Amino acid sequence: MKQTKILPALVCGFGAAVITTFPGLKGPVTCCLFVPLAAVLSLIVHQKMNQAEAPFKTGTAIFFGFFTGLFIALFSTFFDTIITLITHTNEFVESLPQTESMMKELNFGQIYKEVVGVLKSMANEIRNTGFSFMYTLIMFFSNIVIDSVSGIIGGLLGLLIVNRNTKQK
Repeated sequence: MKQTKILPALVCGFGAAVITTFPGLKGPVTCCLFVPLAAVLSLIVHQKMNQAEAPFKTGTAIFFGFFTGLFIALFSTFFDTIITLITHTNEFVESLPQTESMMKELNFGQIYKEVVGVLKSMANEIRNTGFSFMYTLIMFFSNIVIDSVSGIIGGLLGLLIVNRNTKQK
């Protein structure tokens, strides 16, 4: 694999991950806006850097979308972990009481006690040491799934944009 082929996805993924570390820009805004936009941008940057001829194939769009999403997941997890390590808190710790009350209303019985116990354990680790391996692992895998899927969608959107612009020339 050529370095220049993966570089646009790496750079766009890093940029989107930096943007998503700002408070208020996480959650739906990230997966529905920033990740697909970064994937579209990585496809456009690839075309400009390598002077690749469009129309691109679907596989190319999926490749750039997936890798852009993967890099966003890696970098955003890393940045969130560093910020949590420094501050000893994060959105998970702050929203745990609301999560607990919502789960209590759903009346899950014994499962509720087990799940809340694990969540409280992770929150205590974060408050005491600034790090929870279990929380970081869960966050990492959920970021990979969500960001990769959103990146693929963005890559396919970028495919339509790049190929349409090529036809207009």
